[in-house]
Amino acid sequence: MADEDHHEEFEHAGSGASLTYPMQCSALRKNGHVVIKGRPCKIVDMSTSKTGKHGHAKVHLVAIDIFTGKKLEDISPSTHNMDVPNVTRTELPLLDIDDGFLSLMNADGSTKDDVKLPEGEVGEKMQAEFHDGKELLVTVVAAMGEEHALSFKEAPKGN
Repeated sequence: MADEDHHEEFEHAGSGASLTYPMQCSALRKNGHVVIKGRPCKIVDMSTSKTGKHGHAKVHLVAIDIFTGKKLEDISPSTHNMDVPNVTRTELPLLDIDDGFLSLMNADGSTKDDVKLPEGEVGEKMQAEFHDGKELLVTVVAAMGEEHALSFKEAPKGN
């Protein structure tokens, strides 16, 4: 083949990191993560049951969606693979709260303005403490292309 035949164009190039990775069902653990019904979840309970003479052991998973808090369940043969989401947690300083979105500072000094203010008590407390003049660190959890401000704490005072 001549060189002119090799003219592939790549419109999009990812970072090389996959959103999920496979793991055998029997290797999953409580407090670990798993994808159920296309949602990243934290495993809160799991049990293994032996089935009949020619069947496989089945694993019953109970998990909580890490973004919505909804409870999801799944049953899978212990020898099958299940997807496990790549979950990252980052603590970022809070710069501002504007129109229901948080303005956070990335490690490189750039601002991140696309994380929503959490709903309910966490969001209300965060707004109240921010408006009281406290410097806050927000824990942002990211998985499978979604991000969520999970919690916050007061930033340690510099000496």
